[in-house]
Amino acid sequence: MDSRGPPRCPSASSGQALAAQRTLARDDPILIGVISDTHGLLRPEAVECLRGSQHIIHAGDAGSPEILEWLSAIAPVTAVRGNVDKGPWSQKLPETQVLEAGGISIYVLHDLAQLDLKPEAAGFAVVVSGHTHLPKQERSHGVLYFNPGSAGPRRFKLPVSVGKLVVERGAVRGELLSLLTTDH
Repeated sequence: MDSRGPPRCPSASSGQALAAQRTLARDDPILIGVISDTHGLLRPEAVECLRGSQHIIHAGDAGSPEILEWLSAIAPVTAVRGNVDKGPWSQKLPETQVLEAGGISIYVLHDLAQLDLKPEAAGFAVVVSGHTHLPKQERSHGVLYFNPGSAGPRRFKLPVSVGKLVVERGAVRGELLSLLTTDH
């Protein structure tokens, strides 16, 4: 990554309880859109970035059920409950989810500090989280830890971003995409 930051999006329960497992299987690359911390705001730029995804992960703090409904109009959604998701609608969301895609397992939770398993020992290739509003990806012990940052209202001077996971031939790579220019 260069000094300009992440690329802009092109226009056009217990943590151990593995809930609601979904499976995606395909020989072609699988594109998974990743979004978090929308806090009730689904920006048009985020929608544009997520178009073309075969699946979308929302890593918590949706802020309202409508956000998940709107995302499900783009692709099937795997979502977890974040700390600001309150009310009866949010009780339907588990604290963790597992998604299988193209031969890899993805573990989803809102706050990485709440991770109470060893992903590498459990066979997960990716851990997706949100909460910090800071986009970040790093590999540790063969596991990709991926946080798309916040796509909702801007906090402090943190970027507004989403992410993509591309699963191909049993491997996964991540990409972080900025939704706004630095002067917004």
